[in-house]
Amino acid sequence: MRLLALAVALTAALPVSAGVFRSHLVGFNEVPSVASHAEGAFEAHVAGDGLSFDYALAFDGLQAPVTQAHIHFSRSRVNGPIIIWLCGTAAAPGPAGTQTCPQSGTIRGTVTSANVLASPPTQQLPAGDLADMLHAMRVGAAYVNVHTNASPGGEIRGQIWLFRH
Repeated sequence: MRLLALAVALTAALPVSAGVFRSHLVGFNEVPSVASHAEGAFEAHVAGDGLSFDYALAFDGLQAPVTQAHIHFSRSRVNGPIIIWLCGTAAAPGPAGTQTCPQSGTIRGTVTSANVLASPPTQQLPAGDLADMLHAMRVGAAYVNVHTNASPGGEIRGQIWLFRH
């Protein structure tokens, strides 16, 4: 029931777009898995020109104070580098302009090429390449997670999938 409420809140707040991505975040998706009762939902709507996307990330029930949340570049069951910061805290503030994470609730924002960090050279995703990051999201090669003091590697995680074009 809690997840349904999160999903409804996300959908109502975002505009119609050129593509919609979604993710369900739980502790068992983390690598290694985390026995957390927390849940989260992520939704992103790509602008018609493909130059940005609006997102909402909702989460609650975390076992410890939130430190940060991001989008990472990697396939399922493999940890990958941070590519897009969604929120941070004093302990992990993120790049300039990164919004502050709440302990629970919903954050919203817009991502442009300016928000895309470079992957390690072996992954060949340069800074600012939003088009390639969106492609990675389309094929399931990106995930979103929320980190806490108790789970610095992430307490809840979900692979991002294209929901509709």
